[in-house]
Amino acid sequence: AAALEGGLEAELDEELGYSKYDYRNKETNNSRNGYSKKTMKTSFGDMDIDIPRDRNGDFEPKLIQKHQTTLSGDIEEKIISMYAKGMTENDIAAHIEEIYGLDVSDSTISRVTDKILPIAKEWQSRPLEEVYAVVFMDAIHYHVRYEGRIVKKAVYIAIGINLDGRKDVLGMWVGENESAKFWLSVLNGLKNRGVNDILIACIDGLSGFTNAIEAVFPQTEIQQCIIHQIRNTTKYVSYKDIKAPMADLKRVYAAVDEDTALQELDRFDEIWGGKYPKLADNWRDKWVHLSTYFKYPQAVRTLI
Repeated sequence: AAALEGGLEAELDEELGYSKYDYRNKETNNSRNGYSKKTMKTSFGDMDIDIPRDRNGDFEPKLIQKHQTTLSGDIEEKIISMYAKGMTENDIAAHIEEIYGLDVSDSTISRVTDKILPIAKEWQSRPLEEVYAVVFMDAIHYHVRYEGRIVKKAVYIAIGINLDGRKDVLGMWVGENESAKFWLSVLNGLKNRGVNDILIACIDGLSGFTNAIEAVFPQTEIQQCIIHQIRNTTKYVSYKDIKAPMADLKRVYAAVDEDTALQELDRFDEIWGGKYPKLADNWRDKWVHLSTYFKYPQAVRTLI
């Protein structure tokens, strides 16, 4: 929200010809007139945005237009990229230029860039809480502008839920490909920003990821993502058979407790082990981190 609001403020600065409180450069009868609140739909949920207004009602923002209620996926991707640590100032300026296209002047792009850069830098290094109940860590692959070229990069993202149940994006980082070594640097960065403990870390099945977490937060419980594991399981199954084994597998991960889940896994192996011997073993090999959620009540299980 801060990046969008910073961009809108910069647009109004350009419209009026002077920055907020810089009355010495004011050469217009128009002026600022507070804000109106607007709720935008995004892929991360609803977002409240403060839209700056002018006294004469002439201001028509480009970033979020008057009757717009949904933020486009393309703009979302570019804003996420701007907030990710590892983007250069030139890359961020290029993203802003792409968002606005040919509709605005170079001076507007410059004003918006000057507004957003400090917001992004402050957000990247802001202090975090000491303890998080749950932290989700994953990589999203985007096409981003990097060093003057459009390339596909992994944007590493950590989303935390604090002890009051509030969800917050802890950070985003740009990397070449998802790797345990990169995640280790991310985890050390979270610790340096004040995080002393994570109760439960939810991760994918990336090799070495659990070791990276245990090295930085040795007391953290690790829950490997069931959805990722299910997708990985389907690689071993013929497409024509896929529905039946996946239905039987659901009896494992949806079981009421761990003992029942293990019984269902044995049953699953009896049914499908002859045709697909790797299926059950793939779950047994990772069971210690796939089964963490069975320790918790249903409300927590649903969350993680």
